[in-house]
Amino acid sequence: MADNLSYTILNSDDPKTVSDGAPAYLLLMDSFLVDSEKDPQLLQSAATLYSAYSSVFVTEPTRAIKMSNRALSYAEQALCITNAHLCNIRDKDFDSFTKLAALINKDNIHSWYVFGSTWAGWIKTNSGSMSAVAELPKVTLIMSRIIAVDETWQNGQAHLYMGVLKTLLPPALGGKPEQGRYHFEKTIKLSDDKNLMAKVLYAEKYARLIFNRDLHDQLLQEVILADPYAENLTLMNILAQYKAQELLASSADYF
Repeated sequence: MADNLSYTILNSDDPKTVSDGAPAYLLLMDSFLVDSEKDPQLLQSAATLYSAYSSVFVTEPTRAIKMSNRALSYAEQALCITNAHLCNIRDKDFDSFTKLAALINKDNIHSWYVFGSTWAGWIKTNSGSMSAVAELPKVTLIMSRIIAVDETWQNGQAHLYMGVLKTLLPPALGGKPEQGRYHFEKTIKLSDDKNLMAKVLYAEKYARLIFNRDLHDQLLQEVILADPYAENLTLMNILAQYKAQELLASSADYF
């Protein structure tokens, strides 16, 4: 059921219905976990849904923090259940963490990806906390390792996370926009040009960072004109088109 639910949401072309209906299913997932709290697959499904919902549909900061906290807790529990050595992994010093991240392989890549992506969402929600932001290098390490093991995983989504991570700061403050550009373009290529959110983030995080209006507007126009229907990408593609319209409308003011 959890797999079918995730599939249905990802392939919905009606964001409003998802926004209105998803909270009921989040509570349902919680109820399943009352009797199956040691089920890593169920924990990962709940973590993914909570993280996605809080980052996409929740605008109230306090509520978003609560939901992202729950998502990360579920993802951590799942990782711990799959390997006892990974319990309390966020508390490990960086050297110890690096050794554990080296264990990422094709057999456990899903657990690590859910953990890493949920962790990234949690940091974004808690971006006002310096202690939360300080955890970014560990998330970057996870995504780097996933790319090394299988860069095609989830249509190159690890590359997308890396693109965002590399463009969080301007070059003068340590940002690496050209590395970010590489990762955005890899995501687009690995998804066969079907991941429209990759182009939106490419425009928002990279083109705006380096003040390249031509690239910015070109990417957003391509998103608006594209067919949003693609397996497991439809919902995010439609949301990407909404975002592209907003960014394009503000282009003249920004540049």
